[in-house]
Amino acid sequence: MKRRRFLQGALTAAGATCTPVLFRGDRAARAATAGSRTADGRIDVLLNEPIGRVAPEIYGHFVEHLGATVYGGVWVGERSKVPNLGGIRKSLVEALRRLKPPVIRWPGGCFADSYDWRDGVGPRARRPRHTSFWGGASEWPKPPAGPSKYENNAFGTNEFVRFCRLVGAQPYLAVNVRSGSPRDFMDWVEYCNGPPGSTTPADLRVASGERAPFGVRTWGVGNEPWGCGGNFTPEEYASEFRRFIEWVPDGGALSFVAAGSSDDDLDWTRRFLAKIAERHGIGRIWGYSLHHYAWNVSGGRTTDWTKGKGDAVNYPDEEWYELLREADRTESFIADHWKAMAAFDPEHKIKLVVDEWGAWYRPGSQVDDTHLLGQQSTMRDAVLAGLTLDTFNRHADKVAMANVAQLVNCLQSPFLARGNKLILTPTFHVFEMYAPHQGAQSLRTVFASPGPSYTRNGQPATMRGLSGSASRRDKQLVLTVTNPDLRQPRATEIVLVGGSRAAAAVRCTTLAAGDVHAVNTFEEPERVHPQQTTLAENGGSLVHEFPAASVTRLELTLA
Repeated sequence: MKRRRFLQGALTAAGATCTPVLFRGDRAARAATAGSRTADGRIDVLLNEPIGRVAPEIYGHFVEHLGATVYGGVWVGERSKVPNLGGIRKSLVEALRRLKPPVIRWPGGCFADSYDWRDGVGPRARRPRHTSFWGGASEWPKPPAGPSKYENNAFGTNEFVRFCRLVGAQPYLAVNVRSGSPRDFMDWVEYCNGPPGSTTPADLRVASGERAPFGVRTWGVGNEPWGCGGNFTPEEYASEFRRFIEWVPDGGALSFVAAGSSDDDLDWTRRFLAKIAERHGIGRIWGYSLHHYAWNVSGGRTTDWTKGKGDAVNYPDEEWYELLREADRTESFIADHWKAMAAFDPEHKIKLVVDEWGAWYRPGSQVDDTHLLGQQSTMRDAVLAGLTLDTFNRHADKVAMANVAQLVNCLQSPFLARGNKLILTPTFHVFEMYAPHQGAQSLRTVFASPGPSYTRNGQPATMRGLSGSASRRDKQLVLTVTNPDLRQPRATEIVLVGGSRAAAAVRCTTLAAGDVHAVNTFEEPERVHPQQTTLAENGGSLVHEFPAASVTRLELTLA
């Protein structure tokens, strides 16, 4: 246990960002190079304690027909003055490729359970138009005119799959359970995956100009069935789930995701799986979804998602910490649901899919009025993104996929778009910084550091300090760390335990900002962006100062 306690004593380090002092592994060498400030934290990377492979799909994205996510975000149309690739925003494609996106979820969200896939195929001029789910929702009584309110179906299955191909992602389709039928699902599968000439739906795809099957493997059977997806009980949804998947012509090649609970609703999980198990259906489920959004108000969190949220940009210290504490609950949700699932699936064949996560604020910071649920992004969102992705990495044996909500112009978006301009938000930079984790082996990592103190409802409060994750691919080690403390940098000793202890090279990337309320705008698109430094090595462990309110990536080449 001694090696896992945070450093007490004489270890010191210089305070400059991205300039850690490197130490040899023995105590005498560390004492000889002691500097001016005592390290107050410690990170042990346990090289011989692998957790599991970090599924690239953990770094997935989400596109819903909501506000300007699709229309004005992804899709601008072939005749648009905005540079495009067959109607798809060109700058978005180019920037998204940098993130190596493994999977994108579509068409919702709540929109999915009002969607008929047939409306979005065939000649666009003949596609039907309907009031959008979000255009008629009670939460948004006055949506702007246009596709935000009236869905024109210009962006359908073919367009989405082509978008996925352009960015190198796999499509993850959400099926309409609330108002659709198992036959609709079966036909959609055949439209996407049937060989030419095999079925009428496959012939419809060929007639649209897509001869080769799309090969869609992952299908979400409904969305939030306890709410907008049908207001079912767990038992009712279990029956619907069985009906939808029972006769789909998959040949065992499809991965079905059951729509699970929100946050910590373990009762839903237990009751759903108990009902599924009655008919030996556990083996048909590949993934079980979990949704968690972080929002808050001054003085705590409200359980009513329709009101009371804080501002995205102008927030007091209390809301900074309370929002991050709320996001950090994802760790306990994963552990608790995993334990509940074990009662019905002791071999854990079913994996967790966190296919909606992110921060949610009240309206007012959106960059355009068409961006329903749109919001700006600050360092608070960057720290939240890093904290959450690190949680998924640490639970690589449990989480098989995750999808940040949403890709562009909505909630915690990596991108904001208006006209022909595109902003890369702090969330984008975190995803790019964390991309090297994809497909690597997650390693157990022990963090020990003081947590920041603040005031909650007039009473003293605290949250955990440094947190992060580590992964290894051959001799390449990646360590990502978030420091949630608004004011205190943390000088921290980093120790590689087991195997090779020497780092031949260290590269450091840090995302921080002098003003944590700063945002990237169309006028100042790089106000918040990472800084990079390459460092020489002269020893086995290192002390690095993690700046206040920051996200950091250290890349070490093991000798």
